[in-house]
Amino acid sequence: MGSIKSFFKKKDIEISLKRYGIDALGAMAQGLFCSLLIGTIINTIGTQFHIPFLTQTVATIAGTDYTVGGLASAMSGPAMAVAIGYALKCPPLVLFSMITVGFAANALGGAGGPLAVLFVAILAAEFGKAVSKETKVDILVTPLVTIGVGVFFSWLIAPPLGKIAMKLGELIMWATELQPFLMGILVSVIVGMALTLPISSAAICAALGLTGLAGGAAVAGCCAQMVGFAVISFKENKWGGLVSQGIGTSMLQMGNIVKNPRVWIAPTLASAITGPIATCIFKLKMNGAPVSSGMGTCGLVGQIGVYTGWVNDVASGAKAAITGFDWLGLVLISFVLPAVLSLAIHAVVKKLGWVKEGDLKLN
Repeated sequence: MGSIKSFFKKKDIEISLKRYGIDALGAMAQGLFCSLLIGTIINTIGTQFHIPFLTQTVATIAGTDYTVGGLASAMSGPAMAVAIGYALKCPPLVLFSMITVGFAANALGGAGGPLAVLFVAILAAEFGKAVSKETKVDILVTPLVTIGVGVFFSWLIAPPLGKIAMKLGELIMWATELQPFLMGILVSVIVGMALTLPISSAAICAALGLTGLAGGAAVAGCCAQMVGFAVISFKENKWGGLVSQGIGTSMLQMGNIVKNPRVWIAPTLASAITGPIATCIFKLKMNGAPVSSGMGTCGLVGQIGVYTGWVNDVASGAKAAITGFDWLGLVLISFVLPAVLSLAIHAVVKKLGWVKEGDLKLN
């Protein structure tokens, strides 16, 4: 046992909640933002502002056309895996091999791709670190072991993890069949939490074709998470944190949630309130691209999606015109209510002593 511990220490293999649940998760969120999310933002900007360079095909690979944003989104698996490898302090040959591992896990994981990448990348990274520099042919052995372990576990566990993520999608579809009040609460909370968790809320919404009132509730939940975490952590993270979470991703807080789950109370309760307000009062519908339902305020993609839906509905005759009430609802649901509600609820949570200063600090 002592020899194993000393070997792990030499290889910097630390099996702990902090290393995997905080360091790896936090890094993965950054990898996801630098690929899938930024790619979606680029595509949305190109489409809405009619920028040819951003909407034209720049590459065709295996019969699939890619725009600039499409290329960025396609690299989400490798980006997340490399980010995780970096957080786990992988040596160069292991780190570079994580590109293949991330691609395999994300491709086989479907809507649960990010979740699959998290588990598979950790396993591959640690196995790779274990054999790194242990032989005279390290340049062959280390990549072979890292990629071999990564692809094997991608084949073994990524599809089941993808199915688990899709079960969440089925729950959302079931919720859409309920009357608007309960649907607003369930969809808003579930999709909002999926946005913060290491699963792809955008991919789930896209796979399910989640639009209409359900899409509006999803947008509300995502906004509550992103804007909520941005404002309640402003004291710790200042303007950089406000921007990175408010128009980036609330997944950046996943490490802090693992350390103290109670920091999640305020944004989640806020989403439970804004969801039914969106569906019952403002009748907020997201009839743009389904992926926008799971993006919230990330690059304002959710809001642009709602606006695109309005334009399409007016053009088709399904909607008479875009009204001031529509705009009021979008602004309140997306920004004002999530901020006000989260701050109020968080103040109570702090007064109860459940959350203290520094619990929301981003590294």
